[in-house]
Amino acid sequence: MSDFDKYTYAPMVMADLDDVFAIELAVYPHPWTRGNFVDSLAAGYSAWTLHDGAALIGYFLIMPALDEAHLLNVSVAADRQGQGLGRYLLDKVAACARGLGAESVLLEVRPSNQRALAVYLRYGFTEIGRRKNYYPAHDGRREEAIVMRFTL
Repeated sequence: MSDFDKYTYAPMVMADLDDVFAIELAVYPHPWTRGNFVDSLAAGYSAWTLHDGAALIGYFLIMPALDEAHLLNVSVAADRQGQGLGRYLLDKVAACARGLGAESVLLEVRPSNQRALAVYLRYGFTEIGRRKNYYPAHDGRREEAIVMRFTL
């Protein structure tokens, strides 16, 4: 039995959104809106949650696009970070993407999000490009995005 067997992994449903949004607000300086999550669920994107008992501790959303899966959002609750749950969720992302028929997973990450960038690099994602002025920044300007790919 692995350390992760105690967690419950399930499709995200509307009833999860209060907890999902609370994590989102806690871990991102520029979080998604609740409406972004509602729209993603309504669009039928692959959205999954990770629970420890009754507590929601992580989630991800994938948008399938031809032979690629675009990882739109992956998050671990602030008080649960540093425990390997990000890597565990990326394993679930890869399995989900394979199930959707994808050959690779794409994502964007802020260069300033060093912690996430390190997790992606350790997992095997590689930088394939940059998107200028992609993210809002604190000072009213914009921050570029690093585009990364993981080949399945």
